[in-house]
Amino acid sequence: MAVLVACIAVVLLNIYAIVLVRLRSAVYGVPLYRPMLLNIGLSFVPVLVSLVAVAGLLGLPALLSLTALRPRAAAVAVWVYVVVGAIVWVLLFPNSIYLITELNFSHRRDGDPVPLWYDIVQTLTLTLSGIANAVLSLAVVQTAFLALVEPNALGAVPASSWALAAVIIVLGAVGVYLGRYLRFNSWDVRHPVSLLRKLRAHLRQRGKALEAGGFVLTHAVLIALIYVPTYLLGFGALAA
Repeated sequence: MAVLVACIAVVLLNIYAIVLVRLRSAVYGVPLYRPMLLNIGLSFVPVLVSLVAVAGLLGLPALLSLTALRPRAAAVAVWVYVVVGAIVWVLLFPNSIYLITELNFSHRRDGDPVPLWYDIVQTLTLTLSGIANAVLSLAVVQTAFLALVEPNALGAVPASSWALAAVIIVLGAVGVYLGRYLRFNSWDVRHPVSLLRKLRAHLRQRGKALEAGGFVLTHAVLIALIYVPTYLLGFGALAA
């Protein structure tokens, strides 16, 4: 029941963020800031991918049993599905955390009739929706990992799954930095050489490596402090 309530709350938070963005334009007569709507959609995609991937994983063994594949080949097919799904999800995951960067209020313009209090509520809702999307999708993935790797775990959530969550959170923070300061997108991974060359040139600038480290550390700690108790309260019983 707690997991279902969490899912409903996350969906409602995303809807509320969309409503506030649209009301800003309709009520105050300013242009609709479409990048925010796009970012909300991109932020929710990791949730959809995690849920669809896990649902597919649950049905895959039954589907493979209808084929002529031998048990070893069927097991390989399952793990290929898991690896591909995990890679896609990891590449999309930073899009959720990225909404933290909307707190810079870059959408405000001089002379806007929109009250500051409205933009504070709107942008905070937007940011919280992104964090909620990140927490929910990571919780789904961590629970699926436990079902695959630690199916007989009893009591406390195994350390291996916490290590996985920590790595994902750090990678997510790295992805946010790449998106905000180097303007990379998830699909830019198709050009890894160009990505690494631009990143190296960026970090060679004076102070940028220290800035990047501080950015990643502070963002990762923030998400971890929110994620760990939320997972224990909402998903811990399922995982353990």
